[in-house]
Amino acid sequence: MIEGSDVVDDRTGGRRRRRGGKGADVRLTILGGGGFRVPLVYGALLGDHGEGRVTRVVLHDVDDRRLYAVARVLADQAAGVPDAPEVSTTTDLDEALRGADFVFSAIRVGGLEGRANDERIALAEGVLGQETVGAGGIAYGLRTVPVAVDIARRVARLAPDAWVINFTNPAGLVTEAMSRHLGDRVIGICDSPVGLGRRIARVLGADPREAWTDYVGLNHLGWVRGLYVKGRDELPRLLADPALLGSFEEGRLFGADWLRSLGAVPNEYLHYYYYNRETVRAYQQAGKTRGAFLRDQQARFYTQAGDPATPALAAWDRTRAEREATYMAENRETAGAGDRDEEDLSGGYEKVALALMRAIARDERTTLILDVRNRSTLSALDRDAVIEVPCLVDAQGAHPVSVDPLPDHATGLVCAVKAVEREVLRAAESGSRAHAVKAFALHPLVDSVNAARRLVDGYTAVHPGLAYLK
Repeated sequence: MIEGSDVVDDRTGGRRRRRGGKGADVRLTILGGGGFRVPLVYGALLGDHGEGRVTRVVLHDVDDRRLYAVARVLADQAAGVPDAPEVSTTTDLDEALRGADFVFSAIRVGGLEGRANDERIALAEGVLGQETVGAGGIAYGLRTVPVAVDIARRVARLAPDAWVINFTNPAGLVTEAMSRHLGDRVIGICDSPVGLGRRIARVLGADPREAWTDYVGLNHLGWVRGLYVKGRDELPRLLADPALLGSFEEGRLFGADWLRSLGAVPNEYLHYYYYNRETVRAYQQAGKTRGAFLRDQQARFYTQAGDPATPALAAWDRTRAEREATYMAENRETAGAGDRDEEDLSGGYEKVALALMRAIARDERTTLILDVRNRSTLSALDRDAVIEVPCLVDAQGAHPVSVDPLPDHATGLVCAVKAVEREVLRAAESGSRAHAVKAFALHPLVDSVNAARRLVDGYTAVHPGLAYLK
């Protein structure tokens, strides 16, 4: 079959255009298209000039003002690029999905005001309120899952051949919710494991493109257990050298002694677990939570970018630089880790997304760390549990690579957090307040059933999106 030709769709009997061929029109729909990080994705697309590249981008958002501001940034980015992907905007979800080859789900239910409330209510109860970890992550998941499930059902009906790439946090939980309707055609991505592997390779003097990162866990709950260069595991050399351990972000964040005790390098988000007491105290003492900071910062950006007299791309660049430099600032301060390295201020998830699309659209086989259904990868979890592991990616999607079992301490934490995610899914499906309380109470970072009940009361009082819990 010649790529780019019409092929019969076995399910409909109709004809559709094969992706990836010469002259093919590849359409990408971005849900949450007015989001602040959308220009990162478009910037990556502008650098792709090969066959099968994305030629049309549809931005969908519920907020016209945000769409207008981001569209102005993208127009500035595209200036002088003759083959820049065409951009259109819409507030009609069904219109956005029809005809899509790829769908990026990057929504934020409740906006940044919702995130600020998630953090505030948790910290008042003395527990962590981070948007993907602990009480804040549960609250975010409870109001996001019903919306994500509706999107998945619409995709299955309106764009059954589309691949959904999920950016929406909590990424593993949301991907699992959507996979119940889309199967393996939804894949979650995160830049944290990629950035971690890149930093370790860089410290060891290896080319990240030639290194194999043995990484396994859940989204924002994983460990690098080996870094292989030409078949040799170089991680022991890193763990044995205090100077090397102190030369990169996670080494400073967790401390050399603890990394040697673990025999692995954790994802940065595990700092919330391993140093929970110190982190909660630092967040309580901060003048403003991360969500409140981003809410106020981005409000200024959208006001500036919505003004036709303001250079939109310049305003976005300034805002992004400040955003990246202050990422996890409280954690770094607690650990005495100092400022972020300049190499880590340039984003990364958009590169993972582009590599994933290329692999599927062009059958350019590659290996990426992704959020996919477990199948038989981790024996402690069932086949449908979404995990975060290296995957071989080709035109048929992402295939998790077989990995060694996790050590007991990591298995226990992964199983506990997966149990919490399952209670969130049950609560979202049934509308049961009891399941929501159970999700909070079972989380390792929430230390009381009574606290769990108060958290549910607090969150339902401020989030209209949780009115379904009865």
